[in-house]
Amino acid sequence: MTTKPSALITGITGQDGAYLTQFLLDQGYEVHGMVRRSSLEKFDRLTHLRDQIELHQGDLLDQLSLIRLLERVQPDEVYNLAAQSFVPTSFEQPLLTGEFNALGVTRMLEAVRLVDTSIRFYQASSSEMFGHVREEPQTEKTPFWPRSPYGAAKVYGHWITINYRESYDLFACNGILFNHESPLRGKEFVTRKITDAVARIYYGIQDKLMLGNLDAQRDWGFSGDYVRAMWMMLQHDTPDDYVVATGEKHTVREFVQHAFEHVNLKWENHVEIDPAFFRPADVNTLCGDATKARETINWEPEVSFAGLVTMMVDADLKRVEDELSKTPAKKNKAG
Repeated sequence: MTTKPSALITGITGQDGAYLTQFLLDQGYEVHGMVRRSSLEKFDRLTHLRDQIELHQGDLLDQLSLIRLLERVQPDEVYNLAAQSFVPTSFEQPLLTGEFNALGVTRMLEAVRLVDTSIRFYQASSSEMFGHVREEPQTEKTPFWPRSPYGAAKVYGHWITINYRESYDLFACNGILFNHESPLRGKEFVTRKITDAVARIYYGIQDKLMLGNLDAQRDWGFSGDYVRAMWMMLQHDTPDDYVVATGEKHTVREFVQHAFEHVNLKWENHVEIDPAFFRPADVNTLCGDATKARETINWEPEVSFAGLVTMMVDADLKRVEDELSKTPAKKNKAG
């Protein structure tokens, strides 16, 4: 009798957690998720998968809870996706960001070291670590220069993962993921803020979209493509670190333009700049070179930039249409 491979995902309720859960289930995995204790359960992204997975309480701030969780679940693979993931919040809560994104990684690695060193470990690193970029495009060898508490904490998490790999012979990988979006992205992120606003403007619910730096350039991909790269890293013969990116960069303005054009609206009529949305120290441009991932683990992105924007706008149009179906009197498409 063949035993299913098992995986533990921290941050399972997030965008990447939901896509990774579905992907692993499709691969025949037994999937476990770690969730923090809360009086309000927020499992919207996992609603259709709840009967196929097991959720367990645990916290990256509590070392003992991580040890007990690994002892109970006995996973073959751990995907550490949990983090304080919103860059602007890291300026407001830098210490908490460090606890989750830096020391939290150390606690999970230490739990793996103490419980079972055969567990394969994935750490969610970030392109925000490059910050004030030293070269373009960015590769695994590009020096880090983070421009936010989020980026700085991710640098710590990245290097402590390498340190545990080299010190304790753990199979530990860092995925340096560039910006990746989807219809499951939270509305606080600029991409989803844009597509949600486009849908609401299209249906006449709102008129203006307030944004910050339209000239910021990012390498945007699809979350569903990127979780596949996470898994592929842990299936390789040797642990290593990989940039995961499309190799194309686009401005926020381009994202806005594509989104509004999809519903035949002129973005200039609806977008206004609000200085409140500018960061204290901004990252002006990011563009990744995923040659190593392509040549070593055979990963390639499948969804294009235009396809991603269209996918997200269509999903938000459907959401808003569903909302309005309950209150039809408010429905008034923009012309």
